[in-house]
Amino acid sequence: MTDAETDRHAAGSWRDTAKYLTYRGLGAAMGHMPEPLAQGVARGVARALSLRGGSSLAMNERHMRRVLASECAAGVEPDPALVRRWSRRTFDSYARYWADGARLPYESEAGVRARFRFDEGEDHLRAAFALGRGIVMALPHVGSWEWGGYWLALEGMPMTAVVERLEPERLFEWFVAQREAMGLTAVALGEGSSSALLRALKAGEVVGLVSDRDLAGNGVPVEFFGERTTLPGGAATLALRTGAPLVPVVVFSGPGNWHTGVVHAPIDTTRRGSLREDVGRVTQELAATFEHDIRSRPEQWHLYQPNWPSDPR
Repeated sequence: MTDAETDRHAAGSWRDTAKYLTYRGLGAAMGHMPEPLAQGVARGVARALSLRGGSSLAMNERHMRRVLASECAAGVEPDPALVRRWSRRTFDSYARYWADGARLPYESEAGVRARFRFDEGEDHLRAAFALGRGIVMALPHVGSWEWGGYWLALEGMPMTAVVERLEPERLFEWFVAQREAMGLTAVALGEGSSSALLRALKAGEVVGLVSDRDLAGNGVPVEFFGERTTLPGGAATLALRTGAPLVPVVVFSGPGNWHTGVVHAPIDTTRRGSLREDVGRVTQELAATFEHDIRSRPEQWHLYQPNWPSDPR
């Protein structure tokens, strides 16, 4: 290794260590400070970011325009000022997501139970779990699913969830260990994740898949908020191949300091054609369900990356 390469490696290691220590320190600080202060700090940072604008705000405005346009009469575009206001609200909601997520590992079991409730569909969840085949749970980037995951573990329904890998590795390992302490098994998206999901279903457990963004770029074509795009086909494929019920779920933040679960009836995964055709049909039905949930709380849809082919990359 040359001297220049050694210097670059050392600089990279220093940056990785600094990032790990920063995130871990912030998480511990948010977890131990009074909740109103933690929320205030997070929302102050988010407000500054939203006022600064930039690519994240611009991309979220594109998504918000699609959501609002889906409720307008044909040919009518939502007011740009309204789009901007709703998009800025997503930053405030995202701040709450981060503050609540940082505090969750330090929350007592009694505290989780006291702050989690169902608006509808708890009976769908328990009936699906009672079948003994596990549950494939499909979720959008809305609210805070981890609160629901913690509650599931307390109820004897442990969840294995696929998550994006964080860098550096130490940071990801810390993140995984925190979730494990809450009864959540987090596996990195990629090679080996499918095996972990199959093992969980075989054990009769819950598998959680966030399914409203095609990270891998090899998803299933669907109509989503009036425009063609692709969404991940993993949830549909897993349910069709294993016979586990496919249950769309969303966990909203609020009202107040509550976290509110909505569980939809299981999607019909009866085989009707080829696997590819059935995966397409089921994924399209998931897309329609996500549209319904996102419209009901658009400010809680935390999506700041391209999600349609027409979005700038």
